[in-house]
Amino acid sequence: MNAPTTFNAIPGQGDLAAVARTLDFHPSTTTAPKVLAPEQISQFNRDGYLKPFRIFSDAEVGGLRAYFADLLARYTAEGKDSYSISSAHLRHGRVWDVLTNPRVVAIVSDLLGPSVVGWGSHFFCKMPGDGKTVSWHQDASYWPLTPSKAVTVWLAIDYADRGNAAMKYIPGTHVLGHLTYKLTETDPSNVLNQTVPEVEKYGEPVYVELRAGEASVHSDLLLHGSDANESTRRRCGLTLRYTPGDVKAYMGWEDKGVIVAGDKPPHWSNRPRPTEE
Repeated sequence: MNAPTTFNAIPGQGDLAAVARTLDFHPSTTTAPKVLAPEQISQFNRDGYLKPFRIFSDAEVGGLRAYFADLLARYTAEGKDSYSISSAHLRHGRVWDVLTNPRVVAIVSDLLGPSVVGWGSHFFCKMPGDGKTVSWHQDASYWPLTPSKAVTVWLAIDYADRGNAAMKYIPGTHVLGHLTYKLTETDPSNVLNQTVPEVEKYGEPVYVELRAGEASVHSDLLLHGSDANESTRRRCGLTLRYTPGDVKAYMGWEDKGVIVAGDKPPHWSNRPRPTEE
């Protein structure tokens, strides 16, 4: 593992450049997990991800899919696109319910420890033939959180396979620290504004094929991305973000917090369930 690196200037990141962040992998130290096996804790520390977990039954995820279709229709009526439903737990009670779901919280608590804050929820929906890629990136690069201990639960709303642009990981890259990236703000085919180049030198990708209602979990420093969806099928996933309570947030992100395990840390908010569905 590389030595911890502190960044206090991130070119092209606006206000984030003013945040001093330590971006280095912190292995899970859980010795008596409640729902994960000890081997899964070791696998997460080694590879930077775990998959798959069955979170919702077919009937349950069918209800979520219908809910998302309605939500997407509301957002597109406002002139937004299929990637615009971000921080959804702050506005929509149904998404807050998924963020705080005990089945999800049990998994992330086994990785992160007894104090856990849920702070992020974003639908990444690739419409049929939308042509947009999610370039190779590290989540922690974008976030005003320090130290970098966050994990993402990627919940499949639709069936995700290689044919409709399932996510892909490069195992073990979470221990390399904050990798050099290029800005891609002028590339309309890239959902993000960064890309880590020459990723082939880090190893072969693993495709995260999931049935609807299944989820994967990955470290905030794991290299990942997805290809363009050139199929006739939609590929929607809901990303749920969590961090231990000792992590500090800046730029107002602490106000996104929902305490899902343990006592409320003094530097995080605890947002109530929104009334709007």
